[in-house]
Amino acid sequence: MSVDESQESGPGAPARYIGEVGEWEGLAEQARALADGRVSSTALVRRSLERIEATQDTVNAFRRVRAEAALLEAAAADRRLAAGERLPLLGVPVAVKDDTDVAGEPTAFGCAGEFPPKERDAEVVRRLRAAGAVIVGKTNACELGQWPFTEGPAFGNTCNPWNLAHTPGGSSGGSAAAVAAGLVPAALGTDGAGSVRIPAAWSHLVGIKPQRGRISTWPDPESFQGITGIGPLARTVEDAALLLDVASGNHEGDLHRPPAVAAREAAGRDPGRLRIALSWKAPLTFTRKPLHPDVRAAVTSVARTLAGLGHLVEEAEPDYGLIGLAFVPRATAGVGEWADRVPDRCLLDRRTRGAARMGRLLGGPVLRRARAVEKRQQRRIGALFGPYDVLLTPTTATPPPRIGTLAALNGWQTDKAMIAACPYAWPWNVLGWPGVSVPAGFSGDGLPLGAQLLGPAHSEPRLISLAAQLQDALRWHERRPAQRPAPPDPAGVTRGA
Repeated sequence: MSVDESQESGPGAPARYIGEVGEWEGLAEQARALADGRVSSTALVRRSLERIEATQDTVNAFRRVRAEAALLEAAAADRRLAAGERLPLLGVPVAVKDDTDVAGEPTAFGCAGEFPPKERDAEVVRRLRAAGAVIVGKTNACELGQWPFTEGPAFGNTCNPWNLAHTPGGSSGGSAAAVAAGLVPAALGTDGAGSVRIPAAWSHLVGIKPQRGRISTWPDPESFQGITGIGPLARTVEDAALLLDVASGNHEGDLHRPPAVAAREAAGRDPGRLRIALSWKAPLTFTRKPLHPDVRAAVTSVARTLAGLGHLVEEAEPDYGLIGLAFVPRATAGVGEWADRVPDRCLLDRRTRGAARMGRLLGGPVLRRARAVEKRQQRRIGALFGPYDVLLTPTTATPPPRIGTLAALNGWQTDKAMIAACPYAWPWNVLGWPGVSVPAGFSGDGLPLGAQLLGPAHSEPRLISLAAQLQDALRWHERRPAQRPAPPDPAGVTRGA
């Protein structure tokens, strides 16, 4: 699609199109259309902003929308394109999560209160801009990223575009909902216990948790004591890999600086015949974690597809040991560090205040021991990757819960419910290794489900090649959510900021 040459490209110009670029075109296709002159950045950004506005009362994906700034940046991108400049994402609209600094915008990370605007971009946003991307806004996240739902008094409920009565997951639920609803072609989230992979599974998306440090977390040298990293959410493997390539790289102050990988190139490469371990076992947590039969059936179907593609697939279990004892001190210490940045801590959820107190109690020697055992845990769990190349597990144990199911629980009840629903993702955050969640079909009620492809250190290329092969077989990107009316809000809670 191209823009009528008589059309102005400024912020107030009408969006008139010629051609065939639809609203569901992905990141790579939009970038190609812009480079070929079939569409203008102003047109794409305006359409994204219009769709955000039209769905904010229902899906409620965004905490901050940069409408005026984004249109100005789109107009500048159009001038650069017209002058012959080409960059990987020049003029393409994308979104980032509300824990990521964007100059001129506050970083509230799901919290209530007045936060000052940031003076400069986070390193990852700087890299997006260097690739030409237009940041249309910041997406909703639950308070300090702690839970697998995206609800809270600071911004309301973010709803799943596949069924508005259900959560898209969390904590990167706003980013997932924005992509699943077609508001942006791709978005960044952060993953500290599955917070990219869980909403990817529950929103029918591809979500990549990269190797620790692959994408810089600067201005933090590391995030949440090293368990949290930044990763892409998209409808296709190619789009997720493209965003990963653009966002990857380091700041000189980063604590973790892995070597570069070529993710998009891997998406176009045959993975070869792989040995895949299928695991149903969740790490020991001393809580019940029953696997929903629809999830088991969906992941079993993915395993059969992989076997049909020529891979060796057999059941085998990693030796997780007591990895949870290393996770809790790091996670709660991270909550405490973020809580100290909040202007008014009295506005924090009682569960957040409790987690911050726990983080302070488990700091010092306990935290140091939790970090010191990481290499031993990597050796023990990594022993699986002698006989096998990839580990296949469910991404979650259940379909997405209904809005409000977890939000009103106390701290211990929330922890139990969260572990029961999402027991599979978080060990890879302790290890710092990459994982990819891919769509695995739908529950009997039509709710999205996901499967995880997990690997050892620096294995993103293999995981991405395998995910792309699966996409070719399963064609998940061809299914899109139908428009649904908004359901009634749970008592006392409203959607919308």
